[in-house]
Amino acid sequence: MKQEKNISSVFKAFLKIENGYKGGKTIALGAGINKGYKLSSNENPLGPCPAAVLAIKKSLDKLHIYPDATDIRLREALVAYYENRLYVDEFICADSGSEIIDLIIKGFIREGDEVIVSSPCFVPYQMFSRWAGAKIVDVPLVEESYSLNIEGIIDAINPKTRIVFLTSPNNPTGTYIPKKTLETLLHKIPADVIVVFDEVYWHFADAQDYTQALPYISQYKNIIAVNSFSKTYGLAALRVGYAYMDVEVATYLRQLCKPFLISLPALEGAIAALKDKKFIDRTIATISEERTFMEGKFKEMNIQYYPSQANFFLIKPPISSAEFIAFLEQKGISVRPVDNFGAINKVRITIGNREANTALVNAIKKISLFNASIVCVEIT
Repeated sequence: MKQEKNISSVFKAFLKIENGYKGGKTIALGAGINKGYKLSSNENPLGPCPAAVLAIKKSLDKLHIYPDATDIRLREALVAYYENRLYVDEFICADSGSEIIDLIIKGFIREGDEVIVSSPCFVPYQMFSRWAGAKIVDVPLVEESYSLNIEGIIDAINPKTRIVFLTSPNNPTGTYIPKKTLETLLHKIPADVIVVFDEVYWHFADAQDYTQALPYISQYKNIIAVNSFSKTYGLAALRVGYAYMDVEVATYLRQLCKPFLISLPALEGAIAALKDKKFIDRTIATISEERTFMEGKFKEMNIQYYPSQANFFLIKPPISSAEFIAFLEQKGISVRPVDNFGAINKVRITIGNREANTALVNAIKKISLFNASIVCVEIT
């Protein structure tokens, strides 16, 4: 008997078949290139946290046993890391910061709800929200400075608004939300609108008026701070993330956490990484030093860049972004196009170690030799 309908008739209308999230390219070495440098994914230039590696190795003989059913041991370690400024029940943990974002969306978004983003921004905010049937309302950053359009965000909020995504430092721009700006927003955003404050790169921020969400958790029950072990701790492959928030909100969201969600190696590695202050401090110092080095080189080469509070830079290359990326790939260097983030014809470059950064500078100088007539100024 011939079927009248096909399988696609039961697909959800808002789940369109389209290109999904694409990570930074790995290095493909061409002829004559002996060493490559991956500067496309904001990974730790020092490698993984040594204490985490040791803890992971010790866990390997237990791979035949199910891991902890819950995240309680990691939450207890986080309480100690935050020096008891938060309670154990104010944390939730999951397998990556992206998974935390997905949990929040599952917990609060119904089909037809609205979420507010400010592009350029992390692609999963929009992608995951669309998966839940939400309408994306984009209030773009002010392009000249990539600062928040506060009034635009407030004006965009309506009864259908469920989530406002904020990021500080922001990916891919490297810019941050000053303390007064955040306080203004929190005061004006309705209490029933969730504020997702993505602070994954907070360790690298050193601006005097930078702030985490931490001081506001007790006052604003609608703010959720998202964090990750991928950057500062060098554990991107483990996929571990966490968030902190008001205990009532955390208790609600924890109902969505699957049992045995975090693998044993990931759990042990994350707990050990939190205690490795020496590695954390060395990572922060390395990024700070190399960020200053790269700023100086960008100025020397008249490369238009945006001051960064993260472990990467957003630049406008002296040639088209596609040509720039292709040229660097020929030199064994991978960087990230960010048109899909909303930063058209710009490129995100991870801050590597001195060897990688020097290789990048030397490659850009070769481009500049053929584009000496192009005048690029630093955005201030």
